[in-house]
Amino acid sequence: MDAIIEAGLYAASGMGKQATKIIAVTNKKVRDELSDLNRQIGGWKPGFDPFYGAPVVLIVLGDKSWVNHVYDGSLVMGNLMLAARPWALAAAGFTGPRKNLNCPTARSFCKTGYPGGMGRHRHCVLGYPEGPLPEAPARKPDRVYYIE
Repeated sequence: MDAIIEAGLYAASGMGKQATKIIAVTNKKVRDELSDLNRQIGGWKPGFDPFYGAPVVLIVLGDKSWVNHVYDGSLVMGNLMLAARPWALAAAGFTGPRKNLNCPTARSFCKTGYPGGMGRHRHCVLGYPEGPLPEAPARKPDRVYYIE
């Protein structure tokens, strides 16, 4: 997990500002509360786990005062997800439930790692899949053009 987090920290950032932070949630109780908040915000039925049982949730935060915080956070997410692959870990990124760290429950359990002025960007969940990792779908053609 530390190597995956480090890969996230080495993501490119606008002007080299490094204005992102990562909260690693490994505490099962906190993870389950966060999953349930996502379930509620996503409109899923009770009992559904939008994190698919993954035991680790990496929360990517971006400095809201920085104009590139969304882009920088996206680069961190990409690095986290790519870095998980060599360890045969499944990684999934969630962008939809942006509201969940703004509620009092979430703020209470993230208080120590959720500095003021930081906005929640995304979640990256990590875990071992039940079967083999799925193969990436074939890349669509006609996506690269050369100017010579």
